[in-house]
Amino acid sequence: MTNPSRGAARTEVIMRTTLELGQEIGYAKLSIEAVAARAGAGKHTIYRRWPSKGALLLDSLLSLHKSSLDYPDTGDIFADLRTQIHAAVDLMGNPPFGPLYQALVGEAQHDPQLAAALNERFITPQAAMTVARLETARDQGQLSPAFDLSLAMAILSGPLYFQFLITQEPLTHEYVDRVLRALFTGMEKSSSSL
Repeated sequence: MTNPSRGAARTEVIMRTTLELGQEIGYAKLSIEAVAARAGAGKHTIYRRWPSKGALLLDSLLSLHKSSLDYPDTGDIFADLRTQIHAAVDLMGNPPFGPLYQALVGEAQHDPQLAAALNERFITPQAAMTVARLETARDQGQLSPAFDLSLAMAILSGPLYFQFLITQEPLTHEYVDRVLRALFTGMEKSSSSL
C-alpha cells in the first residue's frame, strides 16, 4: 500500500525540480530524464503521471499560482479587474512562470494534447472567472445590460497576450490600466449608441 503523503511529497519535488531546471536550462533543453535524475525519481514514475514534458511543465506551473488569480469583489468592477490583471501581469512578468509559460504556449502550437490541456485547465477557467466577475458587475448595475461580456474578455486578454507572446514587450501595470480604460470607454460608447 502506498503512502499518500509520500506520493504528494514526491510529486512536489518533481514539480519544483521541473521549474528549477526549466528556469536554468530553458524549455527546449528540459527533459523528463533530466528532471528524474535531479529529483531522484525514476523516469518511469514521471512518465506514468505525465506523458510529456509539456504536461509536466503545465502541472508544475499551475502549482505555482493556485488561487492567486482569483477575482476580488469590492463592488467596483474597474478596480477589481485592475487588481486581478495586475496580479496576472506580475505572475507572467517574472521567472519562473513568465518565461516557462511563454515556452509552454509555444509548444502547445505543435502539441494538440498539450494545447487542449492548457486551454481546459488554465485559459478557460481564467476566462470563465473574468466573465463571471463581469456578469456579477452587470447584474449589480455597474455595467450596461448591453455590455458584451465575451467580447470584453477577448478585448482584455488579446492585448496582454499579444504583448506577452508576440512583441515580447514587458507587461506593466500602466499598460493594463490603458487597456482597461480603452475597454470601458469603448464599451460605454458602443452600448449607449445601440
